[in-house]
Amino acid sequence: MKTLDRYIGKTVLSGILVVLLILVGLFTFFEFIDEIDDIGKQRYGLWQVIQYVGLEIPRYIYELFPSAALLGSLLGLGMLANNSELTVMRATGISTVRIIISILKVGLILIVFIMLIGEFVAPTTGQHANQMRATAQSEHEQQFMVFLTNYGFWSRDKLDFINIRTIYPDGGFGGITLYEFDTEQNLKSITRAKNAFYENGQWLLKEVEKHIIEATQVTRQYLDTVVWKAILSPELVKIVVINPRKLSSFGLYKYIQYLRQNGQRTAKYELAFWTRLSYPLVCITMIFLATPFVFGSLRTVSVGQRVLVGALIGVVFHMLNQTMGNIGLIYNIYPAISALFPPVLFLTIAIILIRKII
Repeated sequence: MKTLDRYIGKTVLSGILVVLLILVGLFTFFEFIDEIDDIGKQRYGLWQVIQYVGLEIPRYIYELFPSAALLGSLLGLGMLANNSELTVMRATGISTVRIIISILKVGLILIVFIMLIGEFVAPTTGQHANQMRATAQSEHEQQFMVFLTNYGFWSRDKLDFINIRTIYPDGGFGGITLYEFDTEQNLKSITRAKNAFYENGQWLLKEVEKHIIEATQVTRQYLDTVVWKAILSPELVKIVVINPRKLSSFGLYKYIQYLRQNGQRTAKYELAFWTRLSYPLVCITMIFLATPFVFGSLRTVSVGQRVLVGALIGVVFHMLNQTMGNIGLIYNIYPAISALFPPVLFLTIAIILIRKII
């Protein structure tokens, strides 16, 4: 049986890897074409485009693997079916369940490997790609950094340090504190503002309290509005605005806790968190869906027809997944239900179809 497992696993693995390579190549090419339009924005050149697209490849591998698992399994098993190898296996007493177990063995190994990429590699390279892109397209040369702590977002703008407690959807800030230093790293002033908005090419601080620190005294000022001349631009704010698709499960969990502590909505990030937790189930479901179509009515059809059927299944699943997510956000459905319903539904359908052919 070990020989059989290796043979089936090798065939299915080859199909999945070939499809994954093609899908990642296509999406990377389309991303490259999109980024070419931005060449010439400040210091964003061809080399920066290549870097950005290359750093996004791990994310594409993670996101496209479920589709590759479905199409690749259809192709691999289809080759065995067209060569009558599946028929021979079943004629020698090897059950359909045993063949499915052989497929799942290689599938589970791949799923673990892809999840490691999605949890540890893709978030890091994606964050670096976004920061590199935004910095290159900025109007100023600077060392700019952004990171999240339990005390909000921190960034550096030349000699100044900025603490941001809340980021609004339009790119504005809430609860912002500016720490200004001189060239000798002495603290010059501390400015606290209730809000900050980018208007007419400049930042405006609202409801400002400023402490000017001098050698012999500290002067306090209260102002309604202050113009903040900062390098930080709306493009660089995109670095700060967290994209749930580009966070790891642990990163999403920490960010959800941070939002709760600051009284902000967490539904979108909770949905992304549960979607990540359901990722193994989605991948297994895709592999399961391939088997009934190969053992059933599709065992004598062409490769093109199998690819078409797999693509249609993938599109339907994606549409249902997106629809459930949006409905859940609109009607405040518990995120776990929205994330788990599509894969559980499709897995149930796959099991019913498999039972009919056993």
